[in-house]
Amino acid sequence: MDWSFVHKTWDKWASSNVGHSGHPLKAALLINYDPTGPSRLLSTIAEQEGIKANPMELTHFLDFIKRNQLQSETFIIASNEYLVTSIHENWFSGRCINTSKPAGEGAIVIQTAAYILVALYEGSIGPASRAMAAADQLTWQLGRKNL
Repeated sequence: MDWSFVHKTWDKWASSNVGHSGHPLKAALLINYDPTGPSRLLSTIAEQEGIKANPMELTHFLDFIKRNQLQSETFIIASNEYLVTSIHENWFSGRCINTSKPAGEGAIVIQTAAYILVALYEGSIGPASRAMAAADQLTWQLGRKNL
């Protein structure tokens, strides 16, 4: 695993895509994840920006992914609960069902060979498209090193 590449790539990507006004994402989380690895191998938070993830919450989120019941369950990130709205081969998206934001909030979850990226955004269709483009950019860069 090339940790220096991941860290450098994350820092460059996050600085231009996460957290600041005008950026497509309000927060992002990169989780080490190997579904084929031994169960004793715990997933950890590799990087995070704009969010302070709770390790216990992370366990519940990864259990949600492992159960693969995306259409019948909700998932929680921070204090927001999300309902899955779209499922694809290596990613899914969800809308927040307990938000107070008038335009709503969403999440995009993408699985790569070694990571799960959680990209959080505010808004509806336009912001969702920009968020997906930003998330896809990072996963493409990680994919260049098969990560």
